[in-house]
Amino acid sequence: MTRIWAHRGASAYAPENTLPAFARALELGAEGVEFDVQLTADGVPVVIHDETLERTTDGTGRVADHTLDQLRRVVAAAGKPGFGDVRVPTLTEVLDVVVPAGVDINIELKNSVEPYPGLEEQVLAAVRTYRIADRVVLSSFNHYSLRRLRALGATPQLAVLYSDLLYKPWRYASRLGMGAIHPPARFVLGHGFVRKARAAGVAVRPWVVNGERKLARMFRWEADAVFTDVPDVALRVRDASALS
Repeated sequence: MTRIWAHRGASAYAPENTLPAFARALELGAEGVEFDVQLTADGVPVVIHDETLERTTDGTGRVADHTLDQLRRVVAAAGKPGFGDVRVPTLTEVLDVVVPAGVDINIELKNSVEPYPGLEEQVLAAVRTYRIADRVVLSSFNHYSLRRLRALGATPQLAVLYSDLLYKPWRYASRLGMGAIHPPARFVLGHGFVRKARAAGVAVRPWVVNGERKLARMFRWEADAVFTDVPDVALRVRDASALS
C-alpha cells in the first residue's frame, strides 16, 4: 500500500518545515514526514527548504551566512497568519518531535546549491544518535552527495531526487547503488514505470501530489509513497481507492 509522507510537514496547514507543521502532520495521521536540512554559518543543521530566507521567513540573505543565534531571531511563518512565534528549527528539534511517533523519516540534504561541507557526516551522526536507520531515507538532488553518503557507510536507504526527465531512472539509481527514486509526479509514467523500478529493487516516491485525481492515480499505480502537503486528503483518497 502506498504510504503517505507529509511534505515539509503538513505544509498546507502550518508553515513548512516548522515544528507546528510536523506536529500537525502527525495529528492528521501521516505515515512519514519529509524535510530539508542545511547548515548555519556556525555549522548547526537546521530544517529549512530555500537557501535564502526571504520566501519562508521575515529575514533576508542566505541561510549559510547566518549563525543559529541569528536565525532564531527571524519568524518562519511562511506567510501564514497566526504563526508569529514560529522559528526555524534545528534538525535535533525536529527529530525530537517525529522520532517518538514511529513514522518514516525522509531527510533531504539541501546541498545542490550550497555545498555545505560536512553535512553528510552531521546527518549520519544524527541518524546514529537517534537509532533510526531502519526507518530513515536520505535524499538529495546532489548525487555526488549521495555517493559520499554511501562511501561513509550510510545504512539508511538513499534516494535520487531529480527534476528533469530521465530515461529509465531506476537503472541510473541502481548503478549509483541507490534504493529509491523521488521524481516529480508528472514523470511517473504509469503502472509499468513503477513495476519496472520495483523489479530493479528501486522504490518510487513521487512529489508533490495534492490533487485528489493525481493521488488516486498514484495509489492505483502502487507508488511506494507519495509526498503531499495534505496528508489528511491523501489518507481519505487512499481509503476510498481501497474500497472501489
